Amino acid sequence: MTVGLFVPCYIDQLYPKVGKDTLEVLEKTGCTVIFLQDPLCCGQPMANSGYERMTRDFEKPFLNALPEVDYLVTPSASCSYHLTHHLLKPQVGEEELSKVRELTEFLHDVIGPEKLSASFPHKVGLHLSCHGLRGLNLGTPSELKIPHYSKIEKVLAAVDGLDLVVPPRADECCGFGGSFAVFESAVSVKMGSDKMQGMSAAGVEYVTATDMSCLMHLEGVFRAEESPMKVMHIAELLNSEE
Repeated sequence: MTVGLFVPCYIDQLYPKVGKDTLEVLEKTGCTVIFLQDPLCCGQPMANSGYERMTRDFEKPFLNALPEVDYLVTPSASCSYHLTHHLLKPQVGEEELSKVRELTEFLHDVIGPEKLSASFPHKVGLHLSCHGLRGLNLGTPSELKIPHYSKIEKVLAAVDGLDLVVPPRADECCGFGGSFAVFESAVSVKMGSDKMQGMSAAGVEYVTATDMSCLMHLEGVFRAEESPMKVMHIAELLNSEE
């Protein structure tokens, strides 16, 4: 199976290890991975701030890659949602659009969690990012009051020794929201602090999520409040061999 790997701009620039771990996880499951070399951005930062016109032609590298791969995978639920629901949707049919998958969605739906192999003997708290939960349906939003399911939890269950904790209100927003954290910084920090307190009360050592953007915000709150908790993207856990 040939997979195109889209490493979002902020991961490429700020958290390159997450991109590398994603590549290695995909290769361990037997995928042939084509790394999308062009400088890529899904256009979400501009679109969310009302400057969608500035993302003209951003779709071209993705349109060029899709015919060459079986799937196009990215370690970001937020970017995957923006690609499938905004940037590519006007120009790509449903069949091609369904090739675009967030990492855990791809591992759960296409590869199968039983084919994963990793070890991380620590207590890990799960943050459910808004786009992954309510945009990509990776799990059950608590407000729907429907039977529980979680693709993320099933994928993480493949990690030996990992003690997963889903604290109360895990599916509330962390407060990042892109430019929301800039223009409404006080509210954003308070939301992150509330999230931190819930995780701390649950006694977790690490907090993980499908979006490094959420974790970047939480990491800043942790540091400001001198919390010993650390953040790790799910790709890092899935590639761990402690």
